[in-house]
Amino acid sequence: MNAQSGVDLINPDRRQLLSTAAVGIAAAGMASLLPVYPAAGSPSNAIRPFHVNISDEELVDLRRRLAATRWPDKEIVTDQSQGVQLGTIQQLVRYWQTDYDWRKVEARLNALPQFITEIDGVDIHFIHVRSRHANPLPMIVTHGWPGSIIEQLKIVDRLADPTAHGANASHAFDLVIPSIPGYGFSGKPATTGWEPTRIARAWIVLMKRLGYTRFVAQGGDWGNAITEQMALQAPPELLGIHTNMPATVPADIAKALQPGGSPPSGLSADERHAYDQLDDFYKHGLGYAIEMANRPQTLYGIVDSPAGLASWILDHDARSGELIARVFDGKTEGLTRDDVLDNITLYWLTNTAISSARLYWENKLAFFEPKHVSIPVAVSVFPDEIYAAPRSWTERAYPKLIHYNRLDKGGHFAAWEQPELFCAEMRTAFRPLRQSI
Repeated sequence: MNAQSGVDLINPDRRQLLSTAAVGIAAAGMASLLPVYPAAGSPSNAIRPFHVNISDEELVDLRRRLAATRWPDKEIVTDQSQGVQLGTIQQLVRYWQTDYDWRKVEARLNALPQFITEIDGVDIHFIHVRSRHANPLPMIVTHGWPGSIIEQLKIVDRLADPTAHGANASHAFDLVIPSIPGYGFSGKPATTGWEPTRIARAWIVLMKRLGYTRFVAQGGDWGNAITEQMALQAPPELLGIHTNMPATVPADIAKALQPGGSPPSGLSADERHAYDQLDDFYKHGLGYAIEMANRPQTLYGIVDSPAGLASWILDHDARSGELIARVFDGKTEGLTRDDVLDNITLYWLTNTAISSARLYWENKLAFFEPKHVSIPVAVSVFPDEIYAAPRSWTERAYPKLIHYNRLDKGGHFAAWEQPELFCAEMRTAFRPLRQSI
């Protein structure tokens, strides 16, 4: 299914939709009512309410497929060097089949104001929460792969209603959280060309369509690539950006990381640590990206097997994989078993494993190479990210760096794993830009 089939895009009874949304928002303590939008100039600019309604039949089919999983032999090593370990994925599938309840996250999503609007021929799904506080700073937050809007659910109320979480009302944000085309409930592009630069243009259109004349943008992973492209397009409305996975790797470091290279002399401790992280990632962690960049359509197995999809998603990066393995081994971590499965199940139910992978095929940008962003930039470095960008590289990459901080915990899915730390970073990072709204 996709955003055009199997999901109730517009409830036939609008009064029922508004009532349901209002009750959900009140119950969740949300900071916003359904936004009121300026009149659209044409039907293609329309902003339509969106309601998630997965059928019982699809959930039954998911459990049936999980029960019918054909398992391979156990790995013949004691670590994760051969990939996601059999014990981990079997624990995940067992919980997914017997205990996991999709309806819980569906209710959380439907308690938030969600919408669809068409931009450049593709339906864009987004969450839009307006703060109840005065003069909130509008911010568009973009997920990556293998993430989704699920990553941002924990930060919505913390940022939109800061006083409910021990922060000052002057730190409030309006939040726009879109699903990248081909992901989640957004439409799947039927033509080529939807790469980060085009998505960035669409996000600028979206923010203007919502009536914002000043805003900031945030992202990690593909969210960073898209957010930096927004900054390079330099719309006057965009005040600055924040990233938790910055593109800072200097040219000499990138060259040294090529096969046969060696670390340059004179690196500081932080620089050498970042070099070693990148060296390990390029040698052992890029398999998924190489396949999706070259032959995304070949990945039929992860569309047909939920266990296959889960293992593909878990194998994104070593630190996240280790965290998730601990979660399904019963340890308490930044994520829960339900957190992990909310995201994987969204990919499954929307049938977006391949459509999301195509972004790698479309992309022509060097992921970690500085892009010469000239507007204000804030950077938060989480230790278990693919690489922890040193301050020295970051200052060279972003000449208008307004904030740099190294956190003591957190990884690739920072907002999801460490929402309190992430939200504190947003409040601090963008404080200098609030006088411009």
